[in-house]
Amino acid sequence: MNETLVEGLTLLGLGMGFVLSFLCILIAAMYCMSAIVGYLNKIFPEKVEVTERKSVSTGDDAAVALAIAAAIARKQI
Repeated sequence: MNETLVEGLTLLGLGMGFVLSFLCILIAAMYCMSAIVGYLNKIFPEKVEVTERKSVSTGDDAAVALAIAAAIARKQI
């Protein structure tokens, strides 16, 4: 084989190896950090505020339905 082709394949293998090893290290680091944060959340839980939602009534449902029907009728023209 040509020496240039062998050098190219060697660089290809090295480059892909470095990228693969970096991604494996990154995945392991993220897994460890997730475990650490989960442990810290058990020790120091955050206070969650509970808010009640108020239902919003639009008033007259018939008027809303009429407005929607008028908009659809106008769009179809």
